[in-house]
Amino acid sequence: MEIAQRFSQVNESVIREMTRLAVQHEAINLSQGFPDYPPPKAMVDAAVEAMRSGLNQYSFTWGYTPLRRKLAEVYSERLGWEVDPDEHVVVTCGTTEAIVAAMMTVLNPGEQIIIIEPAHEMYRPAAVFSGAEPVAVALEAPDYRLDPERLAAAVTPRTRAVLLNTPHNPTGRVFDDEEMAGLIRVVLKNDLVVITDEIYDRILYDGRRHICPGSMEALRERTITLGGFGKTYAVTGWRLGYGIAPSHLAAGLRPAHDFLTICAPTPLQAAAVAALNLPASYYERMTEEYHERRDLMMSILDEVGFVANRPEGAYYTMADYSHLPIPQAEWDSVRFARWLTTEIGVAVVPGVTFYGLPGYGHNTVRFAFPKRLETLREAGRRLARLRQ
Repeated sequence: MEIAQRFSQVNESVIREMTRLAVQHEAINLSQGFPDYPPPKAMVDAAVEAMRSGLNQYSFTWGYTPLRRKLAEVYSERLGWEVDPDEHVVVTCGTTEAIVAAMMTVLNPGEQIIIIEPAHEMYRPAAVFSGAEPVAVALEAPDYRLDPERLAAAVTPRTRAVLLNTPHNPTGRVFDDEEMAGLIRVVLKNDLVVITDEIYDRILYDGRRHICPGSMEALRERTITLGGFGKTYAVTGWRLGYGIAPSHLAAGLRPAHDFLTICAPTPLQAAAVAALNLPASYYERMTEEYHERRDLMMSILDEVGFVANRPEGAYYTMADYSHLPIPQAEWDSVRFARWLTTEIGVAVVPGVTFYGLPGYGHNTVRFAFPKRLETLREAGRRLARLRQ
């Protein structure tokens, strides 16, 4: 018996494989992007109280009512239009499910979606699961700027949508006004839908502020805005995400989610309301702490001899190792990442993981730094062996 042909285009997650390898070899895990510090106490307390008070059964499919109302309030302000909690909001089992549901909403079999690379490894499988063809457009190192001409050249009569991730994983880019203007021109000219992955919208540096692409007037009626709670509140294992979409797009997003997972975990949705009610001081402190982590990570990489881009948002950096005195100069990024994990004791993700395009990512690895400072310092002590 053979499995479905779609799996000839889909492999198991390399990121999760690197986590397993890190555990096996007691390496510091800077591969998978999860924090090693606790979530806000108010959020944990709210989850416990929800379980004890009986919120242990299905919520409404689209999400726990108080959470949908709170998200509608937040996104009415962010997007600039009246978000209806009963019509435009869908709470999902993580942003990953939201991305799959969004692609199933807009893509027919045989259609194409543009994926901007480097990109999270799950984007291509999500397109394949939808019966669509992922078409890659590369951001060129070291600046990783979005080139509208290259984007336009990738459009064909079968192109239906473009997936945009900002702040960007794995490069840390935050696309600027010029880049967004170029994207809008391509989207309007070709009547495309925009799916935005904005999971890192609260993790920004140097005074930057996140602007939802769906808040731009030209994109309001053609954007599915996706986000989640795992990164901002250090609860990646809770698997809570959401989608916000105008009525004609929410009409597909809602049943897609309904028949994928029914509903997200009810008590954790109740805790998400508590998270969204945290004071501004929580985000201010988080921002300060992420600046410390970023600066420490960058100083470590610089001292060791990596060439890495300074993140503008999110909590990753892509680092070029080609100038390091590694045992085998011809190693590709997969071999180097495994050696760094097993022999040096620091786990990273091979750069090729983030590309479908051939020829990209061979001399780079991704470092994730949502860790305690002492964790990063220990990683630095281990990486220092590369200078010897």
